[in-house]
Amino acid sequence: MSFLKKLASDSAIYGLNSILGRSINFLLVPIHTLAFSPDEQKITILLFSYATFLNVIYTYGMETTFFRFAATDKTKLDKTYNQAQSTLLITSLFFSLLIIIFSKPIINLFGEPRQQQLVVWFAIILALDAIVAIPFARLRLENKAKKYVFIRLSSVIINVFLNVFFLWFCRNIYNDEMLPSLKPLVNLIYLPNLGVGYIVLANLIGNLIYIPALWNELVIKFKFQFDKIEFFKMWNYGYPLLILGLAGMVNLQIDRQMLYSYLPLDFYPGLNQDNNDAILGIYFSCYKLSILISLATQSFRFAADPFFFSKADDKNAPVVFAEVTKWFTIFCCLLWVGICLNLDVIGNLFLKREIYKTGLGIVPLLLLGNLLLGIYYNLAVWFKLTDKTKFGTWISLFGAGVNILLNFILIPKIGYMGCAWAFMASCLAMTVVCYWLGDKYFPVPYNLKTILGYLFGSGLLILLNSFIHIQNMWLSFVYHGILMVLFLLIIVLIERNKLLPKRILEKLPLI
Repeated sequence: MSFLKKLASDSAIYGLNSILGRSINFLLVPIHTLAFSPDEQKITILLFSYATFLNVIYTYGMETTFFRFAATDKTKLDKTYNQAQSTLLITSLFFSLLIIIFSKPIINLFGEPRQQQLVVWFAIILALDAIVAIPFARLRLENKAKKYVFIRLSSVIINVFLNVFFLWFCRNIYNDEMLPSLKPLVNLIYLPNLGVGYIVLANLIGNLIYIPALWNELVIKFKFQFDKIEFFKMWNYGYPLLILGLAGMVNLQIDRQMLYSYLPLDFYPGLNQDNNDAILGIYFSCYKLSILISLATQSFRFAADPFFFSKADDKNAPVVFAEVTKWFTIFCCLLWVGICLNLDVIGNLFLKREIYKTGLGIVPLLLLGNLLLGIYYNLAVWFKLTDKTKFGTWISLFGAGVNILLNFILIPKIGYMGCAWAFMASCLAMTVVCYWLGDKYFPVPYNLKTILGYLFGSGLLILLNSFIHIQNMWLSFVYHGILMVLFLLIIVLIERNKLLPKRILEKLPLI
């Protein structure tokens, strides 16, 4: 169990980074909505949305490729690091130089000709993110999770500070709303016409902190090295991961675009909507409540990638992978049950208007989808370790196809519930196909009965609980807390041989 404790510890550290990072960034919402109208924010929203796809293109699977090649021959760690870093350095600078050269026609496509500098700043941000990808991957490979998280959180804190400084502090002083004595100083550093550009500028400066923070990895440990033969070896392994990443982005984001486009305007007559903006707002607000399992999955992946590759040559690796997958499923089932049992309470706390609560029915399905996606990431170890990443590409494309097809069919019939069912079904389809192929090429002794038992038991408890409604919020919280404790006790009893000391086991009845 020591390997599980180490993996859980690293996952918790990376989880701290994900949770705190998103929580701190959430503080920017009132700052931005106070400073700008929705129309003013349009350009940054569009640029950031395109950046998620461009980040995948910029790194083209090189992080996972680095893990694979470094784990294959640890004596060549520095050589692999130099090759991967040199490759990303060349391509990132080339891509960003192209964007900068064509920044004027690009910004014209967005209808904001006076915001050309935003495209230039985004090009620099994209290059920085890609250039530090391999140094961050090396920190993960060397089990330096604390340093990784410290640097990431430092960037987030600087970003938030600069947003508050320029868009609240300087802006209010410039508009004579506070501290008039500081206005002459603020006039020297604050440019009101820059507007939403401060959001991008703060992000850029926050990312620049990576250079001194990763100086050891970027400069001292790095020596430029580009070998064509080695590059094509890495490219052949990594390019399917590029397509996999893009397909994954489609799978995670296509629902919003399709809901907006394919939902009939009179589908929810009680809302009296003139367009689908309100429905999209309800769906996306409730969608955020399913983010917790997504954060758990993301945190686990940061810790698991180097862990899985480090076990590549271990003859006991399949048994280890099976055990990891089982405990990951147990942890996520606890999250799934805990959130769903208290969904009414969570809805009252986070969804302040009644209109938003009409969409709470999608949350259990979205949570299950993210849980299955996490299991899929566990199962996907087989095509990464056997250098058959092309299978990952086809599986992801298959999942995206299922998602798009079901959204197209279900949205006109059941509205945003169709989006939730489509996402869950696509994740289930990818998980099943990945398991089937993995059992053929890299057999792992997964305890299917136990994993399916936890999934089925959790789902049954959530379904039965959905028929019970307690109006008093505190009474509801206590009742569901008791259910959660009982559910946890059942897990402890089932897994008692792994969790409890022998002196306690001897006193427990057999079940």
